[in-house]
Amino acid sequence: MMIQVTPLAERKLKERLEDRPGFFKLFYDTEGCGCDGINVLLIVSEVEDGDSRIESNSLPFIVSRQQEIFYEDKMRLDAEERFSSFKLDSDSQIYGKNILVRDMRNVSTF
Repeated sequence: MMIQVTPLAERKLKERLEDRPGFFKLFYDTEGCGCDGINVLLIVSEVEDGDSRIESNSLPFIVSRQQEIFYEDKMRLDAEERFSSFKLDSDSQIYGKNILVRDMRNVSTF
């Protein structure tokens, strides 16, 4: 699996890292969204068992092996200067035009 990240999206994602280590986890979230699910990018501290690395031209991306089936082998991630969300698409579909980033590095899970 590969994600081609545009220069603008790369700059905006690096800003979100705030010079701290982290991975961008592509995640199909179905919890509490009131719909079938939405794609989000989670910033996580480490790779978990069951995560696969996603090839990227610039940033560290991962995805749960259980969720790989939702995505194509080659995708693109883009951004717009005025918005904080991102667009994820491929040659055959749009995964979302309003992909949000959630920083989970300081969130404890009990």
